[in-house]
Amino acid sequence: MVDNSDLVVVVREFDAKKDVREVEEVERNCEVGPSGKLTLFTHLLGDPICRVRHSPLYLMLVAEMVVTKGQENQRTEIVGMIRGCIKTVTCGKKLSRNGKNLKPLPVYTKLAYILGLRVSRTHRRMGIGLKLVNAMEEWFRDNGAEYSYIATENDNQPSIKLFTKKCGYSKFRTPSILVQPVFAHQLRVTRRVSIIKLSPSDAETLYRCRLSTTEFFPRDIDSVLNNKLNLGTFLAVPNGLYDGESWPGSEKFLATQPESWAVLSVWNCKDVFKLELHGASWACRMFAKTTRLVDRVLPWLKLPSVPELFRPFGLHFLYGLYGEGPNAVKFTKALCRFVHNLAKERGCGVVATEVASREPLKLGIPCWKMLSCTEDLWCIKRLGEDYSDGSIGDWTKSRPGLSIFVDPREF
Repeated sequence: MVDNSDLVVVVREFDAKKDVREVEEVERNCEVGPSGKLTLFTHLLGDPICRVRHSPLYLMLVAEMVVTKGQENQRTEIVGMIRGCIKTVTCGKKLSRNGKNLKPLPVYTKLAYILGLRVSRTHRRMGIGLKLVNAMEEWFRDNGAEYSYIATENDNQPSIKLFTKKCGYSKFRTPSILVQPVFAHQLRVTRRVSIIKLSPSDAETLYRCRLSTTEFFPRDIDSVLNNKLNLGTFLAVPNGLYDGESWPGSEKFLATQPESWAVLSVWNCKDVFKLELHGASWACRMFAKTTRLVDRVLPWLKLPSVPELFRPFGLHFLYGLYGEGPNAVKFTKALCRFVHNLAKERGCGVVATEVASREPLKLGIPCWKMLSCTEDLWCIKRLGEDYSDGSIGDWTKSRPGLSIFVDPREF
């Protein structure tokens, strides 16, 4: 045993040249979160900063345990890490007069996000997590962030206690993470719907026109849509409305839009990280394998099969879901079937999305309850004065809307 007086914890910036191996070891031994009796683990594919590096500002810190014995013997060990990023997002809206009409405009704020907080199992309850959070928040303030938020499972009591009791965060939003397995067979997409792939510029125009006042909408949406991990933005409209050459562009589309339509974008998490379920019983594994075999041998039965989730698997993340009209839910369902087939072609195990708990389009998003999280928890903290424009006051006290925009760079 090493006496506590011989232990020193140093928080420093991650060094990609020497820290990768130790960081990956800590990551491998830390579960992401519970899924019933199963445990989800993450594989970062050799890039520990992958989940934040696509944001405008980002940082990764590590907690290094320095063990000293006398003045000559000294060894170090990485026992924890934390990642953070900063961007500008919508935190509310204000009304501005446009001619005779009042037009809602977004109110922006500089928002920080903490993710990937990990502490080695053998070094927990030693204050290391708190030390990492405090160091990251200091960097947030130095870079002008006005708010900081985190996402955690609603039953992860150690994480909730750390942030709400010790770090001053308050419970803010409870979105739902919806996960659909990718089956061995293609899903049928109704012929009543045509699906059009939009250019990044058309997608940006559409999103800024319809979602710019939605909470957490990133002001740099153009960077998201032009990122190499973005697989495309797909618009569902009534069949026959446009042929291959008649797409008028988003501005004209919105000026003469059909009664119902829906849109979403797809982010390729498969090339960033992979997930793996641990803790499944032998019987559970055999059942899953049997469903896959039956699905391959008798594909015309369209039986739902359990993909191989007990080895590292990739996922596609759906974001920017929006629709209008009485059939928007049906159009959303058609889009989800389309992106399921896209994920199958690219070898993914699941398709996932995250939406507000009261999202109207939620009914059109297929999911398996055993893989999903019906109530994720977002906690928020005000780091300083709100410098946006003073029109919304304290964002932490605002009421939730029907929708939120979940940035795929932070999933």
